[in-house]
Amino acid sequence: MTTPNAVTAKSTDLIEWIVTRGLEGAPKEELLDGYCNKLLELGVPLMRFHAAQSALHPVYGGTGFSWYEGQGGESETFVYTEEPSDQWKRSPLYAIFTNELDEVRERLIDQNEVSRFPLLNDLRQIGATDYYATGVSFNVPTQSVTGDSKEAVDGVLMSWTSNAPEGFQDHDLALINTALPHLGLALKSASSARISKDLMRVYLGRDAGRRVLSGEIRRGSLQQIDAVIWNFDLEGFTSLSEELPGNEIIDMLNDYLAVAVGVVHDNRGNILKFMGDGLMAMFDVGEIDEDARAALKAVPVLQERIEALNARRKADGLPVASFTLALHAGEILYGNIGSETRLDFTVIGPAVNQTARIAGMHRSLGQRILISDNVARASQPCGQDLVSVGRYMLRGVTEPKELFTVYQAADTQPSV
Repeated sequence: MTTPNAVTAKSTDLIEWIVTRGLEGAPKEELLDGYCNKLLELGVPLMRFHAAQSALHPVYGGTGFSWYEGQGGESETFVYTEEPSDQWKRSPLYAIFTNELDEVRERLIDQNEVSRFPLLNDLRQIGATDYYATGVSFNVPTQSVTGDSKEAVDGVLMSWTSNAPEGFQDHDLALINTALPHLGLALKSASSARISKDLMRVYLGRDAGRRVLSGEIRRGSLQQIDAVIWNFDLEGFTSLSEELPGNEIIDMLNDYLAVAVGVVHDNRGNILKFMGDGLMAMFDVGEIDEDARAALKAVPVLQERIEALNARRKADGLPVASFTLALHAGEILYGNIGSETRLDFTVIGPAVNQTARIAGMHRSLGQRILISDNVARASQPCGQDLVSVGRYMLRGVTEPKELFTVYQAADTQPSV
């Protein structure tokens, strides 16, 4: 028989462990895996644990973590949907989420009838004897919200399953519930750190987001680096935007920008900013010759993927577009620019301005891809056949610049 003093000692041990791991900044998966093993160590007959949490992310709406004794834990993400799925609506956690129930407890060995929750019937088939679920809210309690509310409750829903002959004992659940607020606080801390990293990466870019989170947040903190700048733009997008409905324009823009972003990331580049129907990217992978080769290696990949996208869109009866690309290399200033209340982590400098000037030459030269002599020289030897298209005076540039394009045989030219 477990005495009250023994329960108190176990609770203290579990809470101290949770607080320590939370203060150490343990990632969510590591924290929950350790928590489950700690419950086993303290004598709780845990067969399965599950946690579900909403997510602030542009692609998925929630995350899940499932742990099984002897197998460890595994995370998953749930794609955001306007309406909850039937499977979710028939789960015990959904009943808690909608405030239909504060908790769910079903002793699966005490009943022969089928549970109204399909999950519990499935768990009983694999030996489960007891199920307990509840939640921890991170919000100040207000009024109930429905499960399909656009403003979901911020918190975590959790369940514990046992396969012990008698299931959970009262002292097992007392231990779980006593430590629950502490576990919720540790999970909130871990989730906040994850959300910060995700949003910084999505909105600022992988490199800039990492720099900001590492402390590069002071206005005027700039780093001088040598890099290759990419200017990518869609051709004919302005005229198309005047002819197509707004939702089709957004879908089209997302299609093409997704391809360009994927190519940049696959070749170790970083997106600096989106500019209307285009983007600016930077290749800073090592010395300037490595930067130039990485940037040029991405060019044929971009051509192939845009061609494939156009083929898919044509097959679906959707409008297509071509693109222009300007590449230039030089010194840039990379860091925080703006006011005390609004900063932008971006790049400035003559190399950035010259890239824009080169991009302005596409129409007059009749070339979709223009590469400065800086990139051409730095990239040698490279795998592309670079052909000079002449020397030109660019607005605001004192010396003439020789521009190049990438030669492609006629039978490999991309079409629109």
